[in-house]
Amino acid sequence: MARPTNFLSSGHWPTLFASFLYFDFCFAVWVLNGAMGPFISESFDLTPAQKGFMISVPILAGALMRFPLGVLAQYIGRKNAAMVEMGLIVLALAFGYFFVDSYDGVLAMSVLLGIAGASFGVALSLGSGWYPPQYKGLAMGLAGAGNSGTVLAVLFAPPLAMRYGWQSVYGLAALTMLLPMIVMWLCAKEPPDREHQTFRQHVSCLFEKDGWAFSLIYVVTFGGFIGLSSFLPTYFYDQFKVTKVEAGQLTMLATLMGSAVRVLGGYISDRIGGVNTLTGVLAMVAVSLVLCGMAGQSVAVTTLLFMLCFAALGAGNGALFQLVPLRWPLTTAVAGSMIGEVGALGGGFIPNAMGLSKQYSGTYLWGFVSFALVALAMLFMLRVVQIRWTRTWAENGGRARTQFTPTPAQKRIEKVRA
Repeated sequence: MARPTNFLSSGHWPTLFASFLYFDFCFAVWVLNGAMGPFISESFDLTPAQKGFMISVPILAGALMRFPLGVLAQYIGRKNAAMVEMGLIVLALAFGYFFVDSYDGVLAMSVLLGIAGASFGVALSLGSGWYPPQYKGLAMGLAGAGNSGTVLAVLFAPPLAMRYGWQSVYGLAALTMLLPMIVMWLCAKEPPDREHQTFRQHVSCLFEKDGWAFSLIYVVTFGGFIGLSSFLPTYFYDQFKVTKVEAGQLTMLATLMGSAVRVLGGYISDRIGGVNTLTGVLAMVAVSLVLCGMAGQSVAVTTLLFMLCFAALGAGNGALFQLVPLRWPLTTAVAGSMIGEVGALGGGFIPNAMGLSKQYSGTYLWGFVSFALVALAMLFMLRVVQIRWTRTWAENGGRARTQFTPTPAQKRIEKVRA
């Protein structure tokens, strides 16, 4: 087992911390409309289908923006790309504060919130770029724990919306983005694992089977996390008739579990392998989702089941991104952004499926069941493709290979460390 001091000394921890904070605040902004869903729905008297669509728009927009930001990061550097993105987020939130006063305006704001959702691949690559292969999973897990920004959104947005109005939350969120911008500027240091490659080399992972296999698994692990965390405030409010603030607090319990376990997922995957971890994760997600749909009469049982489901989703996110730098060691930012883009698109499936299920069948059950079937399909695919993975670029179970020929980028990292 790696000692914490060995891990910290093997890389640049201020950059890792800055990456975590950057991703944390971006994630909070990304799910802001989901956290305020009950307020927005009440203001405009939305149907279940409209609620689901409104919540899904930031997820879909963020997914589509991820890959372009990842490519940009390869040319101007990950730190610079992060600073540009956060500046755009502040402008987007200012638009929400001053101009959003209708459902159409909310949809336009939802598209702009997608800018915040583009941060994933850059944050993880920046945070883990200084660390050697045997610590990549843990480093990415720590940076990726920034999805705890969901907790910030669902915990603080509802009380603030109750007191000042939900439009004011956009303005307050714009002010909070100044903190990660300052920390990024002062603390982060661009990792030396950057290669000057052609555009075709950058996007080569788009044309590989492995890239699409990773993306489809991520549809479940991350798509499930962002989709459910965005929709749960509305689900708890509609299904159990709790207050808007209580709906946010119940959502916080589930999302906090997923964010905390993400680090553990990366850590475990470094030791038993990402493939082994993902196998258990996908099975647990499928079972817990069906049970959540069947426990719709008990808020306590439902909350506990959601905590179990989110723990599995969080561990799955950490496990999958333990594998990414093993497969694409020189283009982790671009590969991560591409995988994140397709995976986050899957997050738009859940709010829409839940809304349509409620509107046309009178129950949310079939929304849960449909995503559970997707999880089982991805489990079957994983067990097929892992045979080739463990023959080519990973050890059995998806662990990092202990003997390898260093790439030019890896040699430069070692030189800088020395």
